[in-house]
Amino acid sequence: MTGTTNESPTPLSGRRAQAARNDEVILQSAREVFLADPGAPITAVAKHAGVGISALYTRYGSKEEMLRKLCNDGLQRFVDETEAALADERDEWTVFADYMRRLVLADTSSMTLALAGSFTPTPEMFALAERANELIAALFERVKGELRADLDRHDLSLIFEQIAAIKLADRSRTEQLRQRYLGIVLDGLRARDGEDLPGPPPGWEELNRRWIP
Repeated sequence: MTGTTNESPTPLSGRRAQAARNDEVILQSAREVFLADPGAPITAVAKHAGVGISALYTRYGSKEEMLRKLCNDGLQRFVDETEAALADERDEWTVFADYMRRLVLADTSSMTLALAGSFTPTPEMFALAERANELIAALFERVKGELRADLDRHDLSLIFEQIAAIKLADRSRTEQLRQRYLGIVLDGLRARDGEDLPGPPPGWEELNRRWIP
């Protein structure tokens, strides 16, 4: 007799599982080290992570390679959150506001503030950025009826960066304040009568150019 079976994913071996945990620790340490000091050496990451420099170089051949990984992961998170928002069937304002809150919490824009222009992105990263641009265009088209008429989708990139600039020593207090000021920003983004915004919005090429050293 034949039939279908539900097979569970094969668990990682002990050595591979440990390597995955080490990589997670290394990347989290790298994020903390380079957000605090983009000019820090790669040895500072090994020290922060509590691993030998050889373990770090086994996974990442250079500091630039590590920076690419961090920023690529942040960009992928942005793509994932935007796809999730596009699939969300709730009302447009709720979808948009929750999307903004999730991305502020994910804090991907801190990487842009700290690292844009400090390394050469790969063609794959630029392709992923184009994918992100297409997705945010689709989301903006869906929710723009809820937003002020003179708002452009590229305004959102700099709004995220402005909020990411709020940073205190206490991480939980930082997150609390970022959500507070996002609430003020969201109130200003809703469609209503008011004065026009001064100056044009940033362009896609203008934003992208910051990543070129």
